[in-house]
Amino acid sequence: MTSSVRDAPASLSGGDPLALVEDSPPIVVDTVPAVTLSTEALPPDVKTIFLGGLFLLALLTAFYAAAEIVLPIVVAFVLMLVLQPAMRLLHRLHLPRALAALLMIAVLFAAIAGLSTVLSGPAAEWAQKLPRGIPKLEERLSFLREPITAFQTFMSRAETLAQGTGPAPMPVAVEGTGLSQRLLEGTRSILTGLLETVLVLFFLLLSGDTFLRRLVEVLPSFKNKRQAVEISQQIESDISAYLTTITVMNIVVGVATGTVAAFCGLGDPVLWGTVAFLLNYVPILGPAIGVMVFLLAGLISSDTVWAALLPAGLYLGVHIIEGEVVTPMLLARRFTINPVLVIVSLVFWYWMWGVPGAILATPMLAVTKIVCDRIQSLAPFGHFIEG
Repeated sequence: MTSSVRDAPASLSGGDPLALVEDSPPIVVDTVPAVTLSTEALPPDVKTIFLGGLFLLALLTAFYAAAEIVLPIVVAFVLMLVLQPAMRLLHRLHLPRALAALLMIAVLFAAIAGLSTVLSGPAAEWAQKLPRGIPKLEERLSFLREPITAFQTFMSRAETLAQGTGPAPMPVAVEGTGLSQRLLEGTRSILTGLLETVLVLFFLLLSGDTFLRRLVEVLPSFKNKRQAVEISQQIESDISAYLTTITVMNIVVGVATGTVAAFCGLGDPVLWGTVAFLLNYVPILGPAIGVMVFLLAGLISSDTVWAALLPAGLYLGVHIIEGEVVTPMLLARRFTINPVLVIVSLVFWYWMWGVPGAILATPMLAVTKIVCDRIQSLAPFGHFIEG
């Protein structure tokens, strides 16, 4: 599923922040032309490129080391982009910003809590069904036993030859952390990150355009002020539209997948629809994992091989229709990012931040392209990102 960035600027509802600066005339950012690619946009000095690379490397290192702090902030910022149009609507209805922010957060997390409650029962049933289905799964996959054994034998012999005739390595006893301790630490980390996300999201929604106004006030030239407003508007408009469109399409995919699960006799259509809904947020890799999940579920719950393959095949068909026909029609004019860079971004951010990083990879790549397109010295990088 490709994603991309629109070239035309969008107007920011709620007033132009440039008009709030004293002695600065209001501007209409819709008349600002996009940056065109030219050789003059390249950095004039090689030292600038190396310094920029070192800064980027240091920034990514800090993101990796401080993932527990940075990741909730990034998630809150993305949620703010999604909820900002609704916040402006509530503000036009003369609802105080603090009350509107609390209402939006309460609705969001109430929906998440309600969905988790509904899914807890079916998920527990499948967790109990899985151990009983392992013998059937081994029987269905018995044709893979011989190739796997041959591969293991080959790897064992290769390892023996690589070690040569040297002394055998001494066994080292590693004391692992108990399961209960790992669960406790994981729960603590999740709750801490959730609390940080809620707090940051609340104050982001409460502040509105305050940060943009302060940035416009401190920038030295009128050109810089106009550029900052344009970049902010483009990011909010495109990322909000992208996430809203993808969410709607994922809901459709979830409904279709739940129908497929009921038709194939898997049962628990809400559970399987939710699984498809969540996996579809990760382009390419998410649907691939979904095919494997539905294949395993079919092998465990079905009596014949063809019936076991049917859920995975129908799920793949739903994803092909959504990813190759419907979504490109809706997003082709707004988002065109190189699919190779999408895959690289998915792998990189998954390594950095796990599953949340994979979900945030495409929006962050889109934000990068928007910024590069609006800053002349970075325009070649924006052109390189484009699909």
